[in-house]
Amino acid sequence: MLKRILTAAIPALMLVAAGCAEQNVGGSAPPAEQAVAYPTKTLQIMAPAGAGGGWDTTARSMQKALQDANLLNGQSAEVRNVTGAAGTIGLAELVTQHQKDAHQLMITGLVMIGGVVTNKSPVDLSKTTPIATLTAESEIIVVRKDSKYTSLKQLVDDVKANPTSVKWGGGSAGGTDQILVGLLAKAAGADAKAVAKQYVAYSGGGETKAGLLSGDVSVAVAGTSEFADLIKAGTVRALAVSSAKAEDGVPSIKEAGYDLELLNWRGIVAAPGISEGERKAVVGFIDKLHSSPAWQKTLTDKKWQDFYKSGDAAKSYFDSEAVRIKTVLSEIGLG
Repeated sequence: MLKRILTAAIPALMLVAAGCAEQNVGGSAPPAEQAVAYPTKTLQIMAPAGAGGGWDTTARSMQKALQDANLLNGQSAEVRNVTGAAGTIGLAELVTQHQKDAHQLMITGLVMIGGVVTNKSPVDLSKTTPIATLTAESEIIVVRKDSKYTSLKQLVDDVKANPTSVKWGGGSAGGTDQILVGLLAKAAGADAKAVAKQYVAYSGGGETKAGLLSGDVSVAVAGTSEFADLIKAGTVRALAVSSAKAEDGVPSIKEAGYDLELLNWRGIVAAPGISEGERKAVVGFIDKLHSSPAWQKTLTDKKWQDFYKSGDAAKSYFDSEAVRIKTVLSEIGLG
């Protein structure tokens, strides 16, 4: 009896299987793999810092390049600033308030990874959807034009003699700017922890410039592009850059005799919880931006290094940087 039942059932099962196969031939892929049109509404690009800084400039440059390259699919792109705590205020907002919204993007970078550590943020980049790294930029150390310092060595000699004699200004606590100050002190044999305590953290490049020009700080550290206008105008004097070699006539920290090189990278992430199809669509969208003449012109105009990694490669890089920066901050007393 059992044999007869199984024998009768087999043809029926074969017909069902054949029917399913016929339905899949030429049909759409499963939802997770299905191609997704993007964008389909206004794109929101968050700069998690104040106006005038590197993240803000990156976000607005990205907005313009997307428009110039006609990549918005008839939609628009908006930039908004969310300030505070080395970008971790904006990070928390992205993760908690914009889940599953693929049209919510945020600029990020090395500064935020440091900020997560120093601010003991309960949210880190692993809670987002990694999309791409975009640019890398050297740091620059500047003083006012009337400063007594005309070389990095003069500045460092004073810091070695008295770590509290110089007040430094730059971006958020634990970010690239403060990391550079700590590493420079360490490379010079100064008390890195004491020097780090003389650092004044500002929420954006505009505030850093104002702090230097007003005399609230005597030395400022930022991405090279952030002080380009004041250097060109002769308002500030550049002492050194953090790249391996001189840039635009400004000597590198290495050339000044200190074994230190540091690049500040920036990238972009999306909100958490988006589908795999949406993730691929956003990555593909940013891939198109990166290869567009409009973005390549932006890199040239801003003197940013092309530091592009997307998708899984970007995720791996974010993860490795989280480990590296935590170690560095601990070594200079900021972790």
